[in-house]
Amino acid sequence: MNDQQLLRYARHIMLDDVGFEGQERLLNSRVLMVGAGGLGAPALMYLVAAGVGTIHLVDDDDVELSNLQRQIVHSTERVGMPKVESAKQMAKMLNPEVNFIAHHQRFGDEGLEQLIQDVDLVLECTDNFNTRQQLNRICFKYKVPMVSAAAIRFDGQVTVYDFREASSPCYACQYDPSENLQPDNCATLGVLSTVVGSIGMMQAHEALKLLLGMGRSLAGRLLMFDGRDTRWQEFKLRKNPHCTVCAELAGID
Repeated sequence: MNDQQLLRYARHIMLDDVGFEGQERLLNSRVLMVGAGGLGAPALMYLVAAGVGTIHLVDDDDVELSNLQRQIVHSTERVGMPKVESAKQMAKMLNPEVNFIAHHQRFGDEGLEQLIQDVDLVLECTDNFNTRQQLNRICFKYKVPMVSAAAIRFDGQVTVYDFREASSPCYACQYDPSENLQPDNCATLGVLSTVVGSIGMMQAHEALKLLLGMGRSLAGRLLMFDGRDTRWQEFKLRKNPHCTVCAELAGID
């Protein structure tokens, strides 16, 4: 690290669980984020500020005025701009040293596989059931941890699927892909801005822990937030022995 980096990341470096080596690890880390909306916006800001070296951001949407109530990487002046380009502008203002790669498109399996093979971690920040299942399947295949979250109205949840651990359940263990669910989203039911912001921040927190190898992750645990009463609850997630992803694909391997 150069002198400017030592100054920028000084509050990290003085932490025993991070230190010089940990910050170097962050600077050399590669992350894929899918979604530049309510969850991805705060998560991105914290990862950029923390010095995560390379960030791929995937989103095929453009900034709309209704996004600005909660999607803090965007601005009024950038309404109509691709979200990934708007987010890139904000990221470069905050930390110009981060290698930020914007993908204004929706990827099929082949494109996502190429991206996921080249990163250390995936943040799933979407509100689309099929995309979550797609990311879950590919992350499991390549044993890349995935931090997954959701938020609606006054409630949110976050968990980690750490596919490096054989005991870790996957998204399909909880939500069977064959059911083809389409959960409600912010466009239909709304969301309190601070709720989705809090959950996005927790995604970034779990991501930093995984990249640093620090503490106990949320793998096998679901953390749920009740924004009405400001209450957190934790639930244990169990691996489904009949899962069509982590049981069947593991058998194939």
